[in-house]
Amino acid sequence: MGRSSWKIRILIGLAIVAFAFFKKCANTEENPYTGKDQAISLSTEEEIAIGLQSAPQMAQEYGGLYPDDRMQAYVDMVGNKLVDNTVARDTPYQYDFHLLADPQTVNAFALPGGQIFITYALLSKLENEDQLAGVLGHEVGHVLGRHSAERIANSDFWQTLAQGASVGADAGGLVAGIGQNVLLGNGRGDELESDDLGVRFMIKAGYNPREMIQVMEILKAAAGPNRAPEFKSTHPDPDNRIEKIEEAIVKYGG
Repeated sequence: MGRSSWKIRILIGLAIVAFAFFKKCANTEENPYTGKDQAISLSTEEEIAIGLQSAPQMAQEYGGLYPDDRMQAYVDMVGNKLVDNTVARDTPYQYDFHLLADPQTVNAFALPGGQIFITYALLSKLENEDQLAGVLGHEVGHVLGRHSAERIANSDFWQTLAQGASVGADAGGLVAGIGQNVLLGNGRGDELESDDLGVRFMIKAGYNPREMIQVMEILKAAAGPNRAPEFKSTHPDPDNRIEKIEEAIVKYGG
């Protein structure tokens, strides 16, 4: 390939990279619920639509919904109490709480826009209502933190950046790998931010925030002695999370 062709490829690659940075900066806005600047490419309406469309499939992957209206009503009661007594009430999101039938997988998660899930395996390990509030408050924190929307925007950014690097210097794989590491780092930050928000929501709704520490102990016990070290996981180590939760309790006067 001639020198002029290489120059053209480098210029095209640089243009693509510059476009990626411009687009990311143009989409940056302050999250009104956390005060954090985020690059978001989705509207709240799009987040809600994605969550609603994805919810049935996610439920199916965990064995469907738990077939006990009484238990589902309990989850709804705690979730709605958190929403009704916190800033979540004033957001445009549509909150729905789903109890999944899976008796083995200890998990809870949130989709964009307010679809929140907890497995029966996790619920059965919780000892009281306050601990359930800690789990659901954490997931509400993910929704308000717009963490899924931010990850989607970051994914688009790194894909565009990798394309530019690939055109300019055949280095797309390297840049894509860097992007994956950045997303993992953001994931740990998201968890800590949601813990912080969860503590705040628990206090506002009249729950004992120290029960979230017990939730961390339950998760640590469920993971067992062979849990992955923090640098290999998208989640912070439970011991580190406990330390941050204790700081949040002091900060919010719980």
